[in-house]
Amino acid sequence: MLANLFKKKSKALLGVDISSTSVKILELSHNNGRYQVEAYASETLPPNSIVEQSINNDEAVGEAIRKALTRSRASAKGAAIAVAGSAVITKTVQMNGSLKDDEMDFQIRAEADQYIPYPLEEVALDWEVQGPSESGNDMVDVLLAACRQETVERRKDAVEYANLEAVVVDVEAFCTERAFQLLEGQLEGDDIETVAILDIGATMTTLSVLNEGKSIYTREQLFGGKQLTEDIMRRYGLSEEEAVRAKLEGGLPDDYESEVLEPFRRAVVQQVSRSLQFFYSSSQFNDVDYIILAGGTASVPDLADEVQEALGIATMVANPFVNMTLSQKVNANLLSSDAPSLMIACGLAMRSFD
Repeated sequence: MLANLFKKKSKALLGVDISSTSVKILELSHNNGRYQVEAYASETLPPNSIVEQSINNDEAVGEAIRKALTRSRASAKGAAIAVAGSAVITKTVQMNGSLKDDEMDFQIRAEADQYIPYPLEEVALDWEVQGPSESGNDMVDVLLAACRQETVERRKDAVEYANLEAVVVDVEAFCTERAFQLLEGQLEGDDIETVAILDIGATMTTLSVLNEGKSIYTREQLFGGKQLTEDIMRRYGLSEEEAVRAKLEGGLPDDYESEVLEPFRRAVVQQVSRSLQFFYSSSQFNDVDYIILAGGTASVPDLADEVQEALGIATMVANPFVNMTLSQKVNANLLSSDAPSLMIACGLAMRSFD
């Protein structure tokens, strides 16, 4: 199924982002150089539907996709889905540039066991020529991406449950890189070359570092907005459902800001700083020019300001829809509030126009 990872698409695709706590469906169109959001909906997943980024309950995920699809009133029947970067092995290999595509495909698959630590019959893989290799001699650099077939099939089964066809299986890091194109024009300042995108979800934070628009580093760590939910539950004796609702809608006691929210913001700042230190220590870079906060947790009030003040790096909250028009089917307020968490869905929906 990764066989369509790098191939160009000509028909409209739904971006279907399956995260640890929800599924999000997004359909885009593109006319006269401008994107329009044609359809959008999200649906919360039952607890433990996703465990450690793997689908644990196919039917629950499929039912959530079906509900979101119905509510979105999307017209596309093909879906683009993504697997987490940690589930994918990527490797750049050198190949003879004179080979035809079918010859290169045969040779790559024949030699793939050198690069992939799983039995090849259990693996889905794809490849793309990146360009001439620095080694010369008519060699080209080829990017190889491989993932366990089971990981791909369970996501594929979930979208098929909702009567969609899984046309593309992408990698979350590639989706973030693609969606970054929509944010570049929003960055204020000169000579912005290296950008850190921190996607802070419910349970996982993913750091993606882009240099001149290309992904150069990705790292995941266990930390997310669920910690704030648990802090609210402990402090005020609420159920998880009540805590989530209170976090989103307000109505918590007066000490919430000082006793719960501010300590959580400090914890996020610490995680952002720690993620960047890991990047600096494992690369030739020792700074980034900009930080973009994405994921549901990015919507926490004043979080971007606190990160910027603590780290001294310009920081903004992701909104890939700033320059898009919306169809009448789309709830503008809902889309706006969910915008930071829709980077991957956006990158998936953009596969229609590659």
